[in-house]
Amino acid sequence: MSKHFSREITAIQTRLLTLFGVVEQMISDATRALCNREYDRADHVLARDKRVDSEEVMIEEECLKVLALHQPVAGDLRQITAILKIIADLERIADLACNIAERAASVRPYPYFPTPDQLPVMAQEATEMVRRALNAFVGHDIMLARQVILDDATVDKLNRGILLELKSIMKTDGELVEPALHYFSASKHFERIADHAENIAEDVIYMISGEIIRHKHGEFEIEVGRNGTS
Repeated sequence: MSKHFSREITAIQTRLLTLFGVVEQMISDATRALCNREYDRADHVLARDKRVDSEEVMIEEECLKVLALHQPVAGDLRQITAILKIIADLERIADLACNIAERAASVRPYPYFPTPDQLPVMAQEATEMVRRALNAFVGHDIMLARQVILDDATVDKLNRGILLELKSIMKTDGELVEPALHYFSASKHFERIADHAENIAEDVIYMISGEIIRHKHGEFEIEVGRNGTS
């Protein structure tokens, strides 16, 4: 790896870590807007979306420039490829945070409608998955990336429970259907955030090992458990 290539990769990684921080804050603010009814935070989320879009494009352009100028191979090529995929997932997570912020604004006229008890728990789990996926990327930690993938099952279970609770509420009172649907959508958005964190973890594993593990999660579940991280 040339010094020039190394400097460019370091600069790209720095921009990527900054983007992670922005997106994580968007999730946090969207969660507080929805679950804590801090509605002003919804505007903060929406205001950051253009920055994320712009950063995604700039990082992509830098990656493509590195590919064209240096023609990296092996691990260096995997790293650039992984970053290109990760920034796409981060952009989608930011969009989902905006969707959640919009749902928070939509439930504002219904202060009497209770936030489902498990929704803040699910939001925290999804946010932690994004944070751990970042840590796996920074630390080149395959086991942590695999744990992120396994943690998706917890979010899926919480989502199912929340949706069942909301469906039950909608059946009991027709006037509660509209706010329940907004929370219904928000829960699905958090579930999708977890899915994108899972995608990032898969990309980290590919970056480190060269192994494509999509559709192979069951093959390492036992291994993770034996190592005491599940």
